[in-house]
Amino acid sequence: MDPRMPLSSQSSAAYRSGASGFALVRTAIWSVCYFAFYFVQQIAELFAPLLLIAGVAWAALPALVGALSKSAASADPQARDAIANVASAIPHHLAIAGHDLTASGLIWDGIMLMALAAAGATLATLAGRSM
Repeated sequence: MDPRMPLSSQSSAAYRSGASGFALVRTAIWSVCYFAFYFVQQIAELFAPLLLIAGVAWAALPALVGALSKSAASADPQARDAIANVASAIPHHLAIAGHDLTASGLIWDGIMLMALAAAGATLATLAGRSM
């Protein structure tokens, strides 16, 4: 500090430099938070529809095959046997790397990812306003 400056000017200059340093750190922290919230939102928006559609399709497939087998009951026996083989090949759950996947589980995960995307958007907006 300049010794020729009055004491009140010296203390206000020191306060301003400390305040600007605090503002810079605060902005950096909110920027990281904004990035994290927005990144989570983008990932959730990407995977939510995929999981939801896959779950609904998986849940609807046995019903569609069942309706097809009822209409094919009057058809020839070979077609009925082929449809029965396809219906029995549709799994009710899959075990992948120790995780059980079901149709209802995929639907629920898709809905939860939609909620996570909404929360990420809200938090990103709040973080953006705080910067």
